[in-house]
Amino acid sequence: MTKPFPTKNLRFFLTAPSPCPYLPGKRERKVFTALDGMESEGLHDVLTHAGFRRSQGIAYRPACDACEACISARVPVERFEFSRRWRKIMARNADLTRALKPADATPEQFALLRRYLNSRHAEGGMADMTYNDYAAMVEETAVRTHIVEYRYSSGPERGRLAAAALIDVLADGLSMVYSFFDPNENRRSLGVYTILDHIQQARAAGFAHLYLGYWISGSEKMEYKAQFRPLELLLAGEWRPYEPVQF
Repeated sequence: MTKPFPTKNLRFFLTAPSPCPYLPGKRERKVFTALDGMESEGLHDVLTHAGFRRSQGIAYRPACDACEACISARVPVERFEFSRRWRKIMARNADLTRALKPADATPEQFALLRRYLNSRHAEGGMADMTYNDYAAMVEETAVRTHIVEYRYSSGPERGRLAAAALIDVLADGLSMVYSFFDPNENRRSLGVYTILDHIQQARAAGFAHLYLGYWISGSEKMEYKAQFRPLELLLAGEWRPYEPVQF
């Protein structure tokens, strides 16, 4: 359980409206506050449990007018079951090696990120990201953060970077800040594999949850998160089991 944390003295700010990157025709706004000082990790825990996400030195949450589509999602890792489908994806990527790295940006990571963005999110908000932008995303953190690299361990691609994930460590779990992968490896399902592997990592470390960020019903970019069941959603201030609508 997260320890109580004094939040009454926090200063929150609201962004101006801008086009929503997930739902066409919608406008998004965010409320945010700074994560700094000696108590930043405790504050990060409390705000994450309240539906905030971290980006560099700030914590933010959607605060859109007449829209509550963005819902925080997490996997209770002890209750997650590796179905036949998940086991097949894990086996397909058994030749990858995993290494935990400090939150330091590298040109190799950025080159993979650029390939990923150009292929999967060419018109997204990160499409124009430079190396300096990437370095800021990775290195400007006041909480426990690391990068997990996945590399090919055999064949002609041996040693090459296949995927990477930027991870925050919370008191009760791991939070996937951002992940990216080789966009040409469709058969491997690297994005799914990265999540499955972090479910295993969280479980092995004794954590209760893996935080996946926001799930948005009706958004193709976010729909994949609903596959990782049992899934918990933050609804009306409480974490509740995700129950898909049956037609």
